[in-house]
Amino acid sequence: MTGADLLVKTLIYNNVKFIFGYPGGAIMPIYDSLFTYKKQIKHILTRHEQGSIHAAQGYARVSGKPGICLSTSGPGSSNIITGLADALIDSTPLLCITGQVSSNLLGTDAFQEIDIIDISIPVTKWNFQITKPDQIFEVISKGLNIATNGRPGPVLIDITKDAQNKEIKPTKKKIKISKKKIKISKKKITINKKELQKVIQTIKKARKPIIIIGQGVKLANAENQFKQFAEKMNIPVASTLLGMGILKTNHHLNYGMLGMHGNYQNNILILKSDLIIAIGLRFDDRVIGNIKNISPKTIIIHIDIDNYEINKRLKSTIYLLGPLKNHLNYLIQTLKTNSTDKWFKWFKWFHLLKKVERKYVKEKEFRKNQLGITMPEVINYINLYKQKNCILVTDVGQHQMSASRYFHFTTLKSQMTSGGLGTMGFALPAAIGAKIGAKRRQVICIVGDGGFQMTLQELGTIMQYEIPIKIIILNNNFLGMVKQWQDLFFNRRFSNTKIYNPNFTKISKAYNIKSKKVFIKEKLKPNIKKMLKYKSAFLIEILVEKEYNTLPMIPSEKSVSKICF
Repeated sequence: MTGADLLVKTLIYNNVKFIFGYPGGAIMPIYDSLFTYKKQIKHILTRHEQGSIHAAQGYARVSGKPGICLSTSGPGSSNIITGLADALIDSTPLLCITGQVSSNLLGTDAFQEIDIIDISIPVTKWNFQITKPDQIFEVISKGLNIATNGRPGPVLIDITKDAQNKEIKPTKKKIKISKKKIKISKKKITINKKELQKVIQTIKKARKPIIIIGQGVKLANAENQFKQFAEKMNIPVASTLLGMGILKTNHHLNYGMLGMHGNYQNNILILKSDLIIAIGLRFDDRVIGNIKNISPKTIIIHIDIDNYEINKRLKSTIYLLGPLKNHLNYLIQTLKTNSTDKWFKWFKWFHLLKKVERKYVKEKEFRKNQLGITMPEVINYINLYKQKNCILVTDVGQHQMSASRYFHFTTLKSQMTSGGLGTMGFALPAAIGAKIGAKRRQVICIVGDGGFQMTLQELGTIMQYEIPIKIIILNNNFLGMVKQWQDLFFNRRFSNTKIYNPNFTKISKAYNIKSKKVFIKEKLKPNIKKMLKYKSAFLIEILVEKEYNTLPMIPSEKSVSKICF
């Protein structure tokens, strides 16, 4: 068989069922082999390489399996760089396979040649270039292993065209690969009982504790263990953006989101707490803001699988490194249940400040006598008619923050967005991948008018494969979040943020996707209900208020005292 056949068989051997990609000259032998094995692996043809890698991200996040992405050399491979960076910072397991010119042409500036290995080093967990077919099985298998083990991330394998075409015979010879290229720690990480006992004693002494949860809990599939731990301790819980959905929205310990656009009570009381338990997060600047605001007397317990994140921004008093489930199970078994009375006064502060936010923010966003439609109103009606197993996929901007704040998360693995990189255009292709990875779950894609136009060509993918996702465009004819910053911090000098948009409903109809435009508040509720009950793909464009700002907001690197209402 050829190297291309071996590659496809290796993917089948590793239980790969779906590939997202776009063909081209340097990857054609692999595509030819996929034709032979099309019953074993289904290929989803996107309309752009960026669409394919975001779709692979969406698939990976909901399925727990690595997303597989194929692209050709040159512009084909460079078009996935944004997706690689997004997957690295948000810890998404991907295996991206790129075609390359024949090995004898490497370094000659051949047609569509690009040094994707050097380009992708900063945005991959590991990369490797295959120039010989007898490297394929081990490299692909190792790449899948690296992508999924430890802290997940993207892996890129570049394969020259001659390695794809060359015939290979079965051999018992052990394949050797340069140790300089592949470095995998074989050190086993076990729980540190001594440090765990310190954690237990620290929690017992605390008077004003708070737990912050991040996506690491989801990646460890430790949602149930965390719920048991939180309920046993009866400690208030705040979440990062990517940690939303770990606890149900209506859980009595869930006080919502923390950070720049987080809930008021969390941002105020984290500065007054005497114990912060951070689980599966990296203390991102949008989450914790100016670290100088944290009292040096506050005890910080950080639990994470990645040693790189420990003490990176905020120095930990105690840290636990390794598999999260193991740590939580030990704590659940060892700690005694706390009564709700232990931190009664502390909880009272949370409830009081929650009322402050309701008065100064939420009451303004849900005014019935207001003519215009606000983003939170849209999310509120979605909550009424969405399915319980629904997956929310958001793009980047004001709608992302509004959706995260007001969406009712009712099941696990129900939230997906571009967190660390903030990639506009992420949502539509990611929603495609999410639906393919979770066919029985409803997928709702919420996107702004700016981000939608960055990847709207993927409507063609939805049309071709009849993918029944629900698309909601919140259209204010502005780049809303940039406009908000201009409004609050640049004296309302709205430089290049107004957008003259096309007719989105007509574009949708051109792709045979049912659509509707809503601009009257009375029409909002029935049309959202109609969309969410519809069996096939449906796009609804909602014209929202132009003068809307997503509040509260803490200015970048500023103190909570500078919060905007």
